Amino acid sequence: MEFSGLFLFNSVLLGVGLAMDAFSVSLANGLNEPGMKRGKMCGVAGVFAFFQALMPMIGWICVHTIVQHFRTFEKLIPWIALILLLFIGGKMLVEGIRNKEEETEKIGVGVTMLLIQGVATSIDALSVGFTICEYGFVMALISALIIATVTFVICMAGLMIGKQFGTKFANKAAILGGVILILIGIEIFVTGVF
Repeated sequence: MEFSGLFLFNSVLLGVGLAMDAFSVSLANGLNEPGMKRGKMCGVAGVFAFFQALMPMIGWICVHTIVQHFRTFEKLIPWIALILLLFIGGKMLVEGIRNKEEETEKIGVGVTMLLIQGVATSIDALSVGFTICEYGFVMALISALIIATVTFVICMAGLMIGKQFGTKFANKAAILGGVILILIGIEIFVTGVF
C-alpha cells in the first residue's frame, strides 16, 4: 500500500477503535484523581499512546518473523487483558470501598499501575500487526504513530471528563473507576474469546 488519503483515514479509524479501552481507563483515572495536573495528564495519555503504537509494531514484526508463535499467543490476549484489568479494577474497587467514609486525599495513579493499564488496554492492538502486515516498515511505523496521536487526544479527553466528574462524585469515584476497569476487562475477554 502507498501513502494516500485512504491510508491516513484507515490509520485514524484504527486509532479511534484501539483507543476506546484507553479512553475508558483514562476516564477512570480522572475519576480517581480529580486533582491531576496537566503535566501528569499528558504523561498518562502519553503512556497509553506509546503502548498503542508499540503493540501494532510488535504485531507487524511478529507477522514478518515469527508468525506461528504469535498465533499461539494471540489466543491468550483476551485472558491477559481480563486478568490485568480485573486486578487493577478490583484494587481500585476495594480501596474505594475501604475509604468510603474517610475524607482522605485520593491516591493518584502510580507508575506501575499506569504501565499495567497501558499494556492491558493495548495488548489487543498486537493483532493490528496482521491488519497492517502488507505495509512496509515505514508505512507501518507511520500508521502506529497516527494511532498513538489519536490515542493521546482521546485519552486526554477521557482524563478531562473523568476529572470533572471525579470532583463532583469524589466519594464514589474510586468505586466507579474500579467497576469501569472490570467491565472493560470483561468486554475485551468476551469479544476476544467469542
